Amino acid sequence: MPTEILMPALSPTMEEGTLAKWLVKEGDTVNSGDLLAEIETDKATMEFEAVDEGTIGKILIEAGTEGVKVNTAIAVLLEEGETADDIKEGGSAPAKEEPKEAPKSEDKAPSENSAPAEAAEAPAAPKNADGERIFASPLARRIAADKGLDLSQIDGSGPHGRIVKADVENATAKPAKKADAAEADAVGAPAATKPAPAGQSADAIAKIYEGREYTEVKLDGMRKTIAARLTEAKQTVPHFYLRRDIRLDALLKFRGELNKQLEGRGVKLSVNDFIIKACALALQSVPAANAVWAGDRVLQLRPSDVAVAVAIEGGLFTPVLKDADMKSLSSLSTEMKDLASRARDRKLAPHEYQGGSFAISNLGMMGIDNFDAVINPPHGAILAVGAGVKKPVVGKDDELSIATVMSVTLSVDHRVIDGAMGAELLKHIVENLENPMVMLA
Repeated sequence: MPTEILMPALSPTMEEGTLAKWLVKEGDTVNSGDLLAEIETDKATMEFEAVDEGTIGKILIEAGTEGVKVNTAIAVLLEEGETADDIKEGGSAPAKEEPKEAPKSEDKAPSENSAPAEAAEAPAAPKNADGERIFASPLARRIAADKGLDLSQIDGSGPHGRIVKADVENATAKPAKKADAAEADAVGAPAATKPAPAGQSADAIAKIYEGREYTEVKLDGMRKTIAARLTEAKQTVPHFYLRRDIRLDALLKFRGELNKQLEGRGVKLSVNDFIIKACALALQSVPAANAVWAGDRVLQLRPSDVAVAVAIEGGLFTPVLKDADMKSLSSLSTEMKDLASRARDRKLAPHEYQGGSFAISNLGMMGIDNFDAVINPPHGAILAVGAGVKKPVVGKDDELSIATVMSVTLSVDHRVIDGAMGAELLKHIVENLENPMVMLA
């Protein structure tokens, strides 16, 4: 029977996207892995691959359509021997308009040549025991339902681990346990939570400014995601803040010497490259602080995967430099420049901006002396970096001198890192930056 191709969730935070461009047309034959469309998510424009083989029978969502919800049918795939006539009248209901009233099953009996409506629809996207969505193609979900298989016990071979037809046909998983309603309520249903108080409605706020000139700016997917995640972070993450001043004179001198030697290789180290390295090494010195909050537990990471905030038009990315403690300063510099460039073009893949335990937000180059950054969950901490400014300082022998001083603030998730541990982590960051040669040892 015809299979619906659904709008995919290309990132964990994606709820809707823009179907930017179709790379196939009706009547084209596709195989698993073939590119079907370009989809704009809240973070990037990504290519969407086919997970099943067949013929594109009907395109349901036109190119350029915005706000297409995840799991909305965007096209219909025909299997071998099927034709466009096998698609039920009108295909699947487009996301743009929902029917006012669902027809009753007894109103109209299905014809002999058409499958019942309920048989043409794939079962709802399943979830595992932790409530996380299991990614599977519609055809795989239907076959699993027919065979009584539990998709949480099947490993997917499709893109990003998605379960496809072949995985289900070859599966030897145990049948899914059918719980009655009472058992589902007791075991599977999450406890009801009281919703957070809502602010004023958009209409109420607009009414306040009646008669005043303003321009209404439509929120794109990225801005909606940033707003939601930062609101969640400030409401649910117990932040506390640690502040230190760092003397940069030794680092600036060392950086100048290194850049002269690296000039022939076309490498120019920035202060930010040293900050990344200093934080990565500090996480190795205080391994308990190299951790993330995972709901009911803390995950302590072994590698130092450091995220760095990159401002782009309309929002920001936090690409992650993995194993930053193991890489040279020149490698970090080259990788950071590449990630930042592709972030501004929205060409990063999800695995390049997800993960990490620690983040850096540097507004020093914009003249900001100091600020407090918001933790990006599930990270345990984020370092806010201000500008290096010449200030009078008192030396060890009480002599007064001028030094370049940079102010930093470490925002810490108190569920993951306690005060003393956060102070120790920040101490190691300061020591690494004030004694930069140590980072090369």
